[in-house]
Amino acid sequence: MSSTYLIALGSNRRHVVYGLPPQVVCAAMEECAALGTVTARSPVIATPAMGAAQRRFANAALALESELTPPALLAALKRMEREFGRRRGQRWGDRVLDCDIILWSGGVWRSAGLSVPHPAYAQRTFVLTPARAVAPGWRDPVSGFSIAQLHARLTRRRPLPRGAPFA
Repeated sequence: MSSTYLIALGSNRRHVVYGLPPQVVCAAMEECAALGTVTARSPVIATPAMGAAQRRFANAALALESELTPPALLAALKRMEREFGRRRGQRWGDRVLDCDIILWSGGVWRSAGLSVPHPAYAQRTFVLTPARAVAPGWRDPVSGFSIAQLHARLTRRRPLPRGAPFA
């Protein structure tokens, strides 16, 4: 039985063959076609470094129809990361390629090493911005909010509290 997945991709290191991070992400999106049918791709966006990373990231998202189970897809994505030259290292450090399963049409999946929905995606504009371009109406099975709603909640301007002193 086929499932639909929302996959987030990112890079902030050059690859010897593919070049700069935006080209790495584009090449990785092409490689995802080997895992099923890519039904939608977001534009590649530039985002600031996060955590220990020193360089800006290129981020994107895609929708994938696949026969693979969530653990099998995760294993295939991790294999692809290694083939692109990713090495285990510092958490949130610089990397040639990072691929994450964000959502799955089957709802919630919990197992050792895999949680779907991705536990932190709703707090990350670098995930939600490209995801909104691919699947704005896809609803989080836990919160019930759509990708577009989660993005709006995270990025909307908030007024200053009344009577707040100037800093």
